[in-house]
Amino acid sequence: MSYPAAPEPTEPSLAAKLIAEVAGTFLLVFALVGAATFSAVFGGDSNPLGIGFLGVALTLGLTVMIGAYAFGPISGGHFNPAVTLGLAAGGRFAWKDTIGYIVAQLVGGILGATAVFALASGGPDGFLDKAVAGGFVSNGFGEHSPGGFGLGSAIAAEIIITFVFLLVILSVTHVRAVHGFAPIAIGLTLTIMLLVTIPIDNASLNPARSIATAIYGGGDWLAQLWVFIVFPIVGALIAGFTYKFLFDSVKKLPAQN
Repeated sequence: MSYPAAPEPTEPSLAAKLIAEVAGTFLLVFALVGAATFSAVFGGDSNPLGIGFLGVALTLGLTVMIGAYAFGPISGGHFNPAVTLGLAAGGRFAWKDTIGYIVAQLVGGILGATAVFALASGGPDGFLDKAVAGGFVSNGFGEHSPGGFGLGSAIAAEIIITFVFLLVILSVTHVRAVHGFAPIAIGLTLTIMLLVTIPIDNASLNPARSIATAIYGGGDWLAQLWVFIVFPIVGALIAGFTYKFLFDSVKKLPAQN
């Protein structure tokens, strides 16, 4: 008895890819901002049940890993304008498709932050006002840095951590890498990078995340936003061009007679 052959997989449509980027970026921002807003310091000093920096970093790392497994087969699982541009610089993504992906990521990020804002509005008296006054998990330096770090530290941190993050993404998804484990490596790398950088500037690596939270943080947070748009992209582009040198500048072996 014979069975019909399974259909050949088809390339997802552009619309499907953009929807996947919206959904994945929504998931990322909703989880990060939600964990930081509702769970990081839950209970206060008298009854500390909060998850702290470690919990927030793990939340984002696990979310990116889940998003990569869930939506990666559709769109590649970028969820981050810096990732999209870094992949393009590395020759792993078409430059012509970057604008559509970035717009989708911005939409997803803003929707994620808006969902958290809506949930926070139903909290006890003063809860939402306190969250907004604290920047609504926005990125910042100087007096808006969790640890009081200055502009230079924020710039260096964003370039370095985004460079490392992008280089890992490009490396573990290369044809010579072990297949199936890339989302795990990417998620764990992001967790480590956040643990290093949250005290410095609240850890961006992602302009879509930074824009989404600064919209609700307002004021000075919006004034400092440029740092968290420009320098993650700088780090990602450096990683992309470095990747091309490391992985694609392979010498051809001489022909054998």
